This record gives sequence, structure tokens and C-alpha cells, in this order.
Amino acid sequence: MTETDTADPPLLELDDARLMRGGNEVLRGLTLRIVPGQHTAIVGPNGAGKSSLVRMIHRDDYPLAHDDGTPPMRILGRTRWDVFELRKHLGIVSGDLQQRLIDEDLVDGLDAVVSGFFASHVLSFNHAVTNAMRSAAKTALDRLGAAHLAHRRFATLSTGEARRVLIARALVHHPGALLLDEPTAGLDFVAQRTLLESLRGLAQGGTTVVLVTHHLEEILPEIDHVILLCEGRVFAQGPKHEVLRSETLSAQYAAAIRVRRNGGYYHAELDADCAAS
Repeated sequence: MTETDTADPPLLELDDARLMRGGNEVLRGLTLRIVPGQHTAIVGPNGAGKSSLVRMIHRDDYPLAHDDGTPPMRILGRTRWDVFELRKHLGIVSGDLQQRLIDEDLVDGLDAVVSGFFASHVLSFNHAVTNAMRSAAKTALDRLGAAHLAHRRFATLSTGEARRVLIARALVHHPGALLLDEPTAGLDFVAQRTLLESLRGLAQGGTTVVLVTHHLEEILPEIDHVILLCEGRVFAQGPKHEVLRSETLSAQYAAAIRVRRNGGYYHAELDADCAAS
């Protein structure tokens, strides 16, 4: 890959990316491409490499350079980003950030959102918070139906409430894309459905949604591109209707799986007939 000056470079490009952690290769030969406006689901079982991929995009971890020294990952056409600038283009919501804010126990919902302007998990004396920032934070909370959480201590919020605050935090920069790592983990089915409907609204409103999950039923109808991961590699990728097939998922999980479609959503279940045979 070479530097590009095109008006609309891919949101994310990986070219034979490898990631090492603790002496182990957790991502191996990862090659994929997501373009702006291409709502995408990244799906795989536990240990498939989903969280490692998110950490790499988040710039917590860095992939190994190719033998010729070229980096294997580009975000919006660039190999280098200042994390503050990147957040203006790509909002990231993860469980790691939620836990950091809970541990601080110093912020309310509004301050948690405002902290997104500084790519920080706490506001400090050297952060110059403006009225415009607070206004934008309130607008983002309202957009997620979470205005009532502005003055609640973040550590006291339910998991569903906290997720909505974190998504609002990611939206204060009006990024073109939103990357969500297991956003419904720990939610009851009502909170799960409420959150997914909020994400549908964002996708329909023009924000590119990249959803990392191991539950097919969380894949929004608006998502049309699916990437399957298995053991740190891309197992399959392409249009949703071509990738989410019983035979493909069965091979990925090494189990007899039946995929069903209900309206715009997909569901997977163990195929009892095949398992018994």
C-alpha cells in the first residue's frame, strides 16, 4: 500500500497485518478493507482476535511492520495519527473505557461525554472546557435518549445507561464512523434492543457503523458487509447475505450451525439434526 490523497480513502485497510502480544501472535496475516459508508460487522468466537483488532485500531497496540519497513495498517489513508485528531474521524466505544470511567468515580454523565474532547477518561484542571463543548455534549446525550443521565454519577449507571453515555462521548466530535466493541455485552434484552435501535438511527443518519460482536442477532439490518474472524485470521468476508450462511458459520465454529433470517436480522443456532447424526 502507498500513501493516498484520494478524497475518500478507505476507513480501514489492513494488509497482511500481524500483532504480537506476550510473545504470541494474536493476529496473523489479517487483510481487510472497510470504506466510508460501508456499515460492517466483525464477527467471531471468543479468542478470534476481535478485541486485539480493536486495540490495534485504538492505537493501544501496534502491528509489526512489513519486512521492507512499511506499516500494514491505514486508517482513512494514513499510517500515523495523533489520537486526539483520530477521534474526530473515528469514535470508538469499548468496555475498557467504561471500566476506566467507573474506576475514577469522579465524573457524571455530562463530564464523561465532555472528556471525549480531550481523549481522556477524566477532566483535569488543565482541560479548558468551553460552553460550546458542554452544549455539544448535551446534544449528543439527547441524541441517544440519555439527557437525563447528564448529572448522574457515571459509576452508578446501569450497563445500558453507561453504554449510551459512551456512545454520546464518541459522537461529540461528529465523527464519520463509529467502532463499537461488543456494545450490548451485559445488557438485558430490553436494554439491548433499545441500544440497537439507537445504533440503527445513527447508521440511517449517515454515521458509518462498524460493529464488533459474536452474536449474529446484533447485526443491524443496515449492516451490509460482514467480516468473519477465526484464530486471528480473516475466515470470510463479503456481503452479508453471502457470508452469513449455515455452511460458512459451521466451518468457522467447527460445529453444526443453522442460520436463520427473520426480517432484517439473522440468528444462529446449533443444528440439532446434524449434531445428532
